[in-house]
Amino acid sequence: MKTLAPKDHAEEIALFRASIVGGLVHRELDHGELRGELTALNGERYRAPGAERTKHYSIATLERWLYAYRAGGLEALKPSPRGDRGRCRHLSTEQRQLLREIRREFPQASAALIVRTLEVDGRLDKGAVSETTVRRFFKQEGLDRLALRDGTSPRVRLRWQAERPNALWHTDVCHGPSLLSDGKKLPLRIHAILDDCSRYIVAIEAHHTEREEDMLGLLVRAVRKHGRPDAWYLDNGSTYRGDILRTACGRMGITLLHARPYDPQARGKMERLWRTLRQGCLDFLGQMASLHDVNVRLWAWLDQHYHRAPHAALMGRAPEATYISAERAPDSFDEAGLRAALTVRVRRRVRRDSTVPLDGQDWELDQGFLAGQLVVVARCLVEPGEVPWIEHDGKRLPLHTLDPVRNSRRKRQPNRASAGPSLPGKVDFDPPKALLDKAVGRRSPRTEGASS
Repeated sequence: MKTLAPKDHAEEIALFRASIVGGLVHRELDHGELRGELTALNGERYRAPGAERTKHYSIATLERWLYAYRAGGLEALKPSPRGDRGRCRHLSTEQRQLLREIRREFPQASAALIVRTLEVDGRLDKGAVSETTVRRFFKQEGLDRLALRDGTSPRVRLRWQAERPNALWHTDVCHGPSLLSDGKKLPLRIHAILDDCSRYIVAIEAHHTEREEDMLGLLVRAVRKHGRPDAWYLDNGSTYRGDILRTACGRMGITLLHARPYDPQARGKMERLWRTLRQGCLDFLGQMASLHDVNVRLWAWLDQHYHRAPHAALMGRAPEATYISAERAPDSFDEAGLRAALTVRVRRRVRRDSTVPLDGQDWELDQGFLAGQLVVVARCLVEPGEVPWIEHDGKRLPLHTLDPVRNSRRKRQPNRASAGPSLPGKVDFDPPKALLDKAVGRRSPRTEGASS
């Protein structure tokens, strides 16, 4: 129940496709600019859910996904069953390794030359591997001649900024000085969400941990106060690549973006914020004992200094004034949509004592007729500690904490499926007598009446 995972493989594929083209959904691009963005995406390699290797997607496919996402959201990106399943030819592990080594040592050799030479040498059976398969493999592995030729070219960096507030939020974690509590040192992690256009901090909190659940709670509080962003830009660490954030953002219509690995310059805005925070607040915390003491100082620094101070990237304007003065389009996303996006469901079997195990805790339901059945248990992650419930036949059945002592004094109610105890002597049913009659060859009156 601590993991918000896609409900099926179709939603997992839809989230994967949304992560590729989602960055273009909220951008206004003319035909030429859109073609350039799709060409850039076409040059990347992606690993689909459940796939063993990465692959490229054509511009036509990416364009179809983009328009489908704009028109129908996440549902429109769910795949239909393939009609050509099982007809793809795969290279063996030994063949893939051989082709990689040849291409790296002889990058100028064409696919046709490689296949022809291996067939002459006897290392490949004639016709076993086509030139098209080899070209596709090289492209998927990033070993095509164009990629090898341009692989050492420096990347051009440009200063960029989102066109309006709430178009893009940055999120990262800063490691602060350790807290001292009862003689023990506890880690300090500062979680923050920064609006790209205005440099306004929409949420900031101190925690002892750096978990995906901590970042999700910060997002919930920021969305409730400021609305949802179009896109969310995170680090590339495993903490921010779990199913919780990915599924929640996909359901809320937030495009989830990740920085390139080993590219700290791509996170420059957050790094600059952490530098300002350290110089103005964290370096002067001293020996704090609680997260509350740290949080009140963070919020005071934020409200009394950072949000009101002129910012060089904003041409001297303050982040708060820039964020508040911007016009925003009306957003229909409300608390109900937030709860629906953050509701996780799992299947559990109800025990014979009408209890259900969930996250290391036993819960009890009043509907005893569900004992022994598989049910769907749901819980909303918006509020920590919220009581879960069971969804059965379109109804929401509440659960409550198990209290064995209270149950020892409760009167047991009959199961509604029970018809009550049977009274002996009313039904003519005697298995031992029936076997005895068969053994001695005696026919019962019921049998004689049926034959006559």
